[in-house]
Amino acid sequence: MAEALPKVDVAIVGGGWTGAIIGKELAAAGQRVVILERGEARWPSPDFQGPNVHDELKYTRRHALHQNAATETFTFRNDTRQKALPMRRWQFAYPGTHLGGAGNHWSGAYYRFDPTDFNLRSHYNERYGKAIFDDDLMSQDWPLTYDELEPYFDRFDYLVGASGQAGNIKGQKQEGGNPFEPWRSRPYPNPPMKVPHAPALFGEAARKLGYHPYVQPSALCTRPYVNSEGLHMSACVYCGFCSNFGCEHFAKASPQVCILPVAMKLKTFELRTGAHVLRVELTDDKKHARGVTYVDAAGKEVFQPADTVVLCAFGVNNVRLLLLSGIGKPYDPDTDTGVVGRNYTHQTTSGVNLFFDESVNINPFMGAGAVAVTMDDFSADNFDHGPHKFVGGGYLQIQVVSGAPIGYHPTPKGTAAWGSEWKRAVQRYYNHSASITITGSAQPTRGTNLSLDPTYKDAWGLPLLRVTYDFPDNDIRLSAFLTQKGDEIGKAMRGVVATEPGPRKKPFTATAYQSTHLTGGAIMGDDPQTSVVNRFGQVWDVPNVFVTGASLFPQNSNYNPTATVGATAYWIVEKIKADYLRSPGPLVT
Repeated sequence: MAEALPKVDVAIVGGGWTGAIIGKELAAAGQRVVILERGEARWPSPDFQGPNVHDELKYTRRHALHQNAATETFTFRNDTRQKALPMRRWQFAYPGTHLGGAGNHWSGAYYRFDPTDFNLRSHYNERYGKAIFDDDLMSQDWPLTYDELEPYFDRFDYLVGASGQAGNIKGQKQEGGNPFEPWRSRPYPNPPMKVPHAPALFGEAARKLGYHPYVQPSALCTRPYVNSEGLHMSACVYCGFCSNFGCEHFAKASPQVCILPVAMKLKTFELRTGAHVLRVELTDDKKHARGVTYVDAAGKEVFQPADTVVLCAFGVNNVRLLLLSGIGKPYDPDTDTGVVGRNYTHQTTSGVNLFFDESVNINPFMGAGAVAVTMDDFSADNFDHGPHKFVGGGYLQIQVVSGAPIGYHPTPKGTAAWGSEWKRAVQRYYNHSASITITGSAQPTRGTNLSLDPTYKDAWGLPLLRVTYDFPDNDIRLSAFLTQKGDEIGKAMRGVVATEPGPRKKPFTATAYQSTHLTGGAIMGDDPQTSVVNRFGQVWDVPNVFVTGASLFPQNSNYNPTATVGATAYWIVEKIKADYLRSPGPLVT
């Protein structure tokens, strides 16, 4: 029998961005808050200090900051006719574990969603007609708009110390910024990052072709900065140890750097690590949460009573907790009924590999997780979709992340996979190659969903999360279009010897990295028949449970999700403070 602890006001599952934001805000409002983080405490000092943090084998191959696939993984299949099989090691995405979650090992690429991402179904219907949507697409509007969320984007910008050149301040276009950028209240708190050689070549070629390249915004500070919580951040040194690593310099934004030190000074705030939550416990009528049950670091079951429960785990793990707890009706793709697990999406990534003559020295080891030149000419609805017969868009860029030797050894197609020929090719092209990366949106279909696997279980005997996903035809057409544009730019770059475009093709595979931008499964909406939570992240069926993160997104934008995850966290907690604490109950009726 689980040990019962004294009740708290709020139990938060997960110590990443949303848990840190909501935990700090509610504790500052006088609520007794406990964050339950299944992983261990991880801090920039001492855990991420050099030289130990510069360990590619540990962090990118053995996944030291990622979910332990030996104790809990996902199963995957392309459609309901297949039997899903477990992912034994992370390749298709990198779900986070330990304090900070995915907000600790992310690259720092920093984008706001486009206004059309929030009214996607109605926008495309109005501009192109309903036939623009294939019959199998389940895309739908968000229950809130960009304009409503903009103040919370702004708040998150100044929390993370975002670096960039504004392109649109209160409707006024700004020279040097992204001309397609949605309006923002004020400039970025820090100037944009420096541009390495390969991104500069990309920008030069894109500009000559009539496009509008700009320096990618990032959550890596470009100068010493004191954030909105009074915490100090340092300038990025372009060491290349960003993606999959913690930052030794206090330059990359993370919950540990930007907010948790302030939260932990509050008397009503508690961070409890080594607390793996198994389920939310409900009352007999299933209409109210009593708290959560977790397993502590010693393997003992513990019940933490709470008046309110907030799910702030990695997005799809929030969905699994809802399913394990019996909250909401699971989605059934055969009958198209139920909501939990509905509208799962990934992203439609592709690229063009570029090989240069030996006079062009790329120096790939001089980079950072988010240093890039990007163009948005084909993002969102920035171009005429009518002739192309697909929904969505994507951004094109060259981003120099790292030339780490285990993972980075590009060679042209046809090169031997091992032996002396392969070694000569690696030596020839290591410093003379780059890739145009393309990040496209993703639309949900009736066949894509998250559910509990009937066969495979985790270390605690609970069903694993089963992912059922394949590319819709819409996204295949999108990828072909975007990759062709990338190939045109690559061929226009100085010094290019060869280009190798790689558009996405069916079937989707879980054995190749796409992105860690997994969305949906607990989507927000105005209708309980097609959404799990209302516009404030509150579960329709159990109003003292709130859900946060990318699981709320009805479909996936082509833009990276973290800024929108942070903005929605502030949006949700402001409503909890303003209305829910005063009168607990449904916030939307």
